[in-house]
Amino acid sequence: MDQEKTVQAEYLKALAHPTRIRILELLDEEGRCVTNIGEKLDLKQSNISQHLGILRSRGILSLRREGGHSIYCIKDTRALKILKLIKS
Repeated sequence: MDQEKTVQAEYLKALAHPTRIRILELLDEEGRCVTNIGEKLDLKQSNISQHLGILRSRGILSLRREGGHSIYCIKDTRALKILKLIKS
């Protein structure tokens, strides 16, 4: 199989989960730590961390350290464009 197509499919798979879509919509507003994301979405930190890991491994999110917190931000805005296309 074509390597580029595999990468594209894995990228789309990373977007193909309701929780990950909610995370991206939340992070579109501003960068947030895992605890804040969990509180906003009413989900456990361990669950949020798994989804953040998937999005980060696909290059969709970035992570920066601020004091004792890990702040997640959207790195690849194409993900938001894809979600907006699907909504319309």
